[in-house]
Amino acid sequence: MNELRFLFIQVLRYALYAGAHVLLISRLVLFDLGWCFFYLGFLLFLPITTPIVVQLLLSFGVGLTMDIFYDTGGLHAAAAVLLGFLRPWVLRLLTPRDGYDSGDAVNIHQMGWQWFSVYLTLLVLLHHAAFFLLELGSFRHFGLTMGKMLVSALFTGLALLIVQLLFFPVRRGRQ
Repeated sequence: MNELRFLFIQVLRYALYAGAHVLLISRLVLFDLGWCFFYLGFLLFLPITTPIVVQLLLSFGVGLTMDIFYDTGGLHAAAAVLLGFLRPWVLRLLTPRDGYDSGDAVNIHQMGWQWFSVYLTLLVLLHHAAFFLLELGSFRHFGLTMGKMLVSALFTGLALLIVQLLFFPVRRGRQ
């Protein structure tokens, strides 16, 4: 019963992040330089104990969904799979001294501002670097691409931070 509930919650999360991105957030553009990749929240906020194979499959699935909607020929899928591959490495890099508890989640209230900021910044920047460099296909307009990457990473990071602050529960008791 617990596994079925967990699966239902993940399917619902996927539908919410992908739906919100496709229907609403994809239309938000900052000065023709920054885009919000809101769907990354689905991958970034998966439970810490999610197996890497599941993360890679989910990353490919959500990336492929975005590629289908935006006709981007695999750019979203490639960058999302890279994020899914690097996520366990970043989690290992940021492991607290006592390790993660079985109930730990990627939650700013639970893990703290510093941990969450490093986690979000590293993974969003790596995803955006892969996406925009693959989109460009060369280093000819590298300055403009770096600008797009940084502005988009800031836009995406702020949007996902707002989601964390508004919709993720505050847990009391862990200091």
